[in-house]
Amino acid sequence: MKTLQIGTTFRIVGVLAALGIVVFPFYWMLVTALTGDDNMFGAVPQLTPDFSRLGIFAEVLGSHSVQLWLMNSTLIAAGTAALSVILAIPVAYALSRYSFKGKVLLTLGLLLTQMLPEALLVVPMFGIFRQLDLLNSLFSLIMANTAFVMPVVAFILKGAIDGIPKSIEEAARVDGCRPMSILLRIILPLIGPTVAAITVIAFFHGWNEYVFAQTFIFDPAKQPASVGLAGFVGELSTPIQSVMAVAIMYTLPAVVFYLFAQKYFVSGITAGGVKG
Repeated sequence: MKTLQIGTTFRIVGVLAALGIVVFPFYWMLVTALTGDDNMFGAVPQLTPDFSRLGIFAEVLGSHSVQLWLMNSTLIAAGTAALSVILAIPVAYALSRYSFKGKVLLTLGLLLTQMLPEALLVVPMFGIFRQLDLLNSLFSLIMANTAFVMPVVAFILKGAIDGIPKSIEEAARVDGCRPMSILLRIILPLIGPTVAAITVIAFFHGWNEYVFAQTFIFDPAKQPASVGLAGFVGELSTPIQSVMAVAIMYTLPAVVFYLFAQKYFVSGITAGGVKG
């Protein structure tokens, strides 16, 4: 019995330690944002937030385009998630259920897209988007991010579809159900958690957008929060409190979204990763 209690105690301590490691950066961001200039570089660090300085958040929102940046990041992330899922579903279904000429090359091509870093393709994509008159628009960022994340979510979806017995589709065909109806009415409800998981993956890929936005966007009003946050850093001085305040506002929505979709994310990744 004592051995069991000791093991339980160690597990609890381990969980609390891991939780502390995860939460501490957010706590320190809050402390830094609420620290005055006099205490920022003092000999004794300030370890607790000074809540009398909460006005820094209102000050940042009032003097900078933080709200607009957050809205742009939300539009980019939501657009990337929606477009990636819409394109990945038929690709994953075709790779899982059909045999066609060029299937191996298509699969290999999707895999090769993950071997090229974004920084390597910024210049050629800039030239393409310039010819298509897509520069300085949020849609260009949505397309660029979708091109990188769609192959990943397609392979995750394929693994989930591989785990669905083909007999279910055969029974639907006997009842006169067409392929598109089978996909929409039968397959998608069965892989709902996986669809939720890939939506989270695509959303965070778009939310963290920086490289393409820094290159493709010229109008400050169209910048996402990641680029706007980097703009706080100056050559002569950097308002650390403002940087941390904006960083909290930039991080918090993503954390809340992940906590809301966590159960779907875990179950969906498991289904798409071990089946097939």
